[in-house]
Amino acid sequence: MKKKQAGLQRAPAELHFKDELARLAAEDTGPRPPGWKLSPRAVRAFVLGDPARDIKPKFVGHSAVIDRAMVSLATSRGLLLIGEPGTAKSWLSELLAAAISGQSTLTVQGSAATSEDQIKHSWNYALLLAEGPDERALVPGPVLTGMRDGKVVRFEEITRCPAEVQDGLLSILSDRVLTIPELGEQGVVFAREGFNIIATANTRDRGVNEMSAALKRRFNFETLFPIGDLAAEIELVRRESARLLDASGVKMTLPEPVLEVLVTTFRELRTGVSGDGQPVERLSTVLSTAEAVSVAHAVGVRAAFLGDGAAHPGDVIDCLAGAAVKDNAEDLEKLRRYLETVVSKRKAPHWVALHAARSRL
Repeated sequence: MKKKQAGLQRAPAELHFKDELARLAAEDTGPRPPGWKLSPRAVRAFVLGDPARDIKPKFVGHSAVIDRAMVSLATSRGLLLIGEPGTAKSWLSELLAAAISGQSTLTVQGSAATSEDQIKHSWNYALLLAEGPDERALVPGPVLTGMRDGKVVRFEEITRCPAEVQDGLLSILSDRVLTIPELGEQGVVFAREGFNIIATANTRDRGVNEMSAALKRRFNFETLFPIGDLAAEIELVRRESARLLDASGVKMTLPEPVLEVLVTTFRELRTGVSGDGQPVERLSTVLSTAEAVSVAHAVGVRAAFLGDGAAHPGDVIDCLAGAAVKDNAEDLEKLRRYLETVVSKRKAPHWVALHAARSRL
């Protein structure tokens, strides 16, 4: 593994947590599935954390979810992580791939424009015309590379791809073989031990390009839900926003009042219920934990570069509007009514400051 390169905006998990992965590998004596870099017990410790070994938690969720995900990846079934936007599906897939294969960058980003060539392979057409179809002219895609090397491949937003592209995975998941007809006998690629696919799907895209029944049978589904515990969500936003701020050159951890205001506002607008049981108008925008981390990052950047160097509860307003209000003008009015009907009744200083800043919307 190469050392983390300076200047990267975002290092993959296998680089960012290189020391933890190396330490776990050195201490790992547990049984492991064929082709895995770490045992399932070590993978679980990497994802959920292990204070005794100074392994930091990276995903907030029940250990049973991680166990079921690993069992799927150790079998002939692929793993499909589904849930609302921002429920850390991509993050979990990255962590699992990094721990199991030592590489999380064999990734297909699903979209309406994704083609089968981007998944499996394409050709260097200059070489193809000059020399004909051979290995030199072949440009392997993530799935072909994962099969050859015995590594986990990540397929992000699989349901955004056309159905015919999705179904290109059928024989790969069933027979563990990919055929490149142009190469003749040399073009039959069998998957090596350790290969599997982690796909993600956004529940808000359901029905756009519905997966076929045949493809669904080849995946085990695991649904991820928003974080239920307020304290756990605040801690995650604190930790992740501090990491992002450090990468932005801002040496700051957001104060507790700012985090409480931000996370509580997101939760109440997301669930439609205030902490004291008062109904709240839900916004049409997805107000996930991931969005809360993004807003927290923006609050810290604003305070460092445009403010007095300290983040204040009122600063949340300046960074919240762009995250909470997208293409639905009614959401802005709902946000204003929330500040007037719910926040205005709270007497703690940080909530008073948030209410006082409402005119900035």
